[in-house]
Amino acid sequence: MSDLRMAVVGVGALGRHHARILGGMAGVNLVAVADSHAERGQAVAGQCGCRWVADYRELAGEVDAVSVVVPTVAHREVGGYFLERGIPVLVEKPLADHDASGTELVELAERMGIALQVGHIERFNPAFVAAAPWLAGARYIRAERTSPYTFRSTDIGVTLDLMIHDIDLVLSLVRSPLQSASAFGAGVMGGHEDAVQARLVFENGAIADLTASRVSPVVSRSLQVWSASGCVTVDLNKREVSRYVPSPALVHGPSPLELSRQPGADIEQLKKDVFGRFIQVETTAVPASDALTAELQSFVHAVVTKTAPPIDGRQALAALQVATAVQKSLAGHRWDATHVGVASPQQAVAMPQRKAG
Repeated sequence: MSDLRMAVVGVGALGRHHARILGGMAGVNLVAVADSHAERGQAVAGQCGCRWVADYRELAGEVDAVSVVVPTVAHREVGGYFLERGIPVLVEKPLADHDASGTELVELAERMGIALQVGHIERFNPAFVAAAPWLAGARYIRAERTSPYTFRSTDIGVTLDLMIHDIDLVLSLVRSPLQSASAFGAGVMGGHEDAVQARLVFENGAIADLTASRVSPVVSRSLQVWSASGCVTVDLNKREVSRYVPSPALVHGPSPLELSRQPGADIEQLKKDVFGRFIQVETTAVPASDALTAELQSFVHAVVTKTAPPIDGRQALAALQVATAVQKSLAGHRWDATHVGVASPQQAVAMPQRKAG
């Protein structure tokens, strides 16, 4: 069987890594990279040993699949160009900048009967994968995703830039229609919202609180999931997973509170016994694997085997629709008489952040 002929469209900060990985992947022939920036495109093409083209439309007929890593506002145009020609597409998250454009991409892929995968890379984060067996039955989820300002993805706000990651993770765990979304935020650097706090309530009763900021002095990527069996914390950045579950001593009693009320109770010892004697703390090993490599391999497998990709267009569209609900709630919060949804750069103060760790 011949290698899958692929190309990467857009080789900026992230796209160049798509090209690097695909260029060395078994079963893949990276035939070209496309980028309107000649110097950048030529440099990446030289590093990957492939051809550079300025216009992605030159690739029609030369590739079996493409990875599209262009600004979000161009996803519909570029991704749609290849889907219309029967070429499977992996497009970076979010699926599109608006629900309507995302719907068009999904319906186009379904009509053509080809793969459309969206780069919700955190699904492939080894910490999330390792934690997955412990995350069933989620009832309350708290996610925090913060970073300094990078001056990238400035065509969209932090909701579609960062929070969309956690929206996708929440939807993969809750698996229930959204009942309501409420949010507030602040625009600090100009153009779009840069810090957002959102609460999602689902029809099955599950609740998720999401924090996203791209004007934070600290980097944080964390997930806390509560269920009837306990609480799981996932540090997606440090790649650490811990689970806190009631011990047999706590389940079958007497309770710590009852013990504290007994004559001569050693309160200091009971404090020390909370974690260990009453609440068991468990950890799980997290493999040292690369999430982007796993994501690209999953797309290649879907194309070659003609099977559905793990994060297809429908799932990504659901995440986009929830993000849209968050944005609508933002727009409904009037901070003063002239600015709706987010504070102006002159008024806004960056949302206070917890210190990482």
